[in-house]
Amino acid sequence: MTATGTFGLSTEARNLQWLLGNLVEEVPGVRSVTVVSSDGLMLLSSDPATQQAATGDAEAGRPGGPRGSSADLATIVSGIGSLTVGAARLMDGGGVKQTMVAMEEGSVFVMSISDGSLLGVHATPDCDMSVVAYHMALFVGRAGHVLTPEVRSELRKSMESTQ
Repeated sequence: MTATGTFGLSTEARNLQWLLGNLVEEVPGVRSVTVVSSDGLMLLSSDPATQQAATGDAEAGRPGGPRGSSADLATIVSGIGSLTVGAARLMDGGGVKQTMVAMEEGSVFVMSISDGSLLGVHATPDCDMSVVAYHMALFVGRAGHVLTPEVRSELRKSMESTQ
């Protein structure tokens, strides 16, 4: 059982939100970040509107990508994750650790979290890809053991209440 915090979220859930916010704030070129569960549901988002509604924080995050939709990023991350897992199976490649899609106007990075969840990052075209990947790996390392079934359920409920 976890103790609830100021906004009705457990300490673990608030720490994950803080880690996600830090990833956006501290890494140059990162536009938006999301965490999706293994079944494709958004658990965390750097979208300011989503964070404000989930935490009651009036100054959460900075603007996201061109359309600013965390739901779009979550859908893309889930789809890329599913596609690469299928490709890895067909190629007997083992588990997928990270996927990167470079486009003219930006990049999308997807990294697996130990519980089957996925971390997705939308970044600017001039970002330092190695720095983004490094900070994603730090997030995954810190978040992997915290994303218990209870915390995932709590985050999912928090996100549902914002929509």
